[in-house]
Amino acid sequence: MPSWLSIVVMGRNPKVTLIRVAALIVTFIIVVKFILLPIRVEGISMLPTYKDRSVNFVNQLAYLWHEPQRGDVVSIRLAGPHVMYLKRIIGLPGETVAFENGRVLINGEVLDEPYEKTPCDWNCPPVKLGPDEYFVVGDNRTMPWEDHVFGKAGRDRIVGKALL
Repeated sequence: MPSWLSIVVMGRNPKVTLIRVAALIVTFIIVVKFILLPIRVEGISMLPTYKDRSVNFVNQLAYLWHEPQRGDVVSIRLAGPHVMYLKRIIGLPGETVAFENGRVLINGEVLDEPYEKTPCDWNCPPVKLGPDEYFVVGDNRTMPWEDHVFGKAGRDRIVGKALL
């Protein structure tokens, strides 16, 4: 191999280059394994925010220093390590959540949802959240509420915050 080609491929100091490559590989593995979790969206419940079959990342360290907030899109672990939902938090611990003529009521007050682009006609009775529970729902509320997975989610089930 010509000497100029080895300089282009490995740099002037091959040991330093190999150390840098190894450090990048280790950093990548740590980030993907422990911080950013890839998640594939299956279904249309989060349209138009997240499209069906799109791959997104969830920041598993997002709630290390603070609790989830209303409006956050979170990944919720169900049964086993690979079954998860991507949903939006609309209700916080201790609140009462209801749907009346398609509008979300939090403690009897209408919730402003700027991310909600499609009208719905859901009517669901009030649900009182416990001290460690959040109310989650998808953004696509044109689906009948019977076909939608939503409701209470314990804090221990929230894996992290989705990145847009």
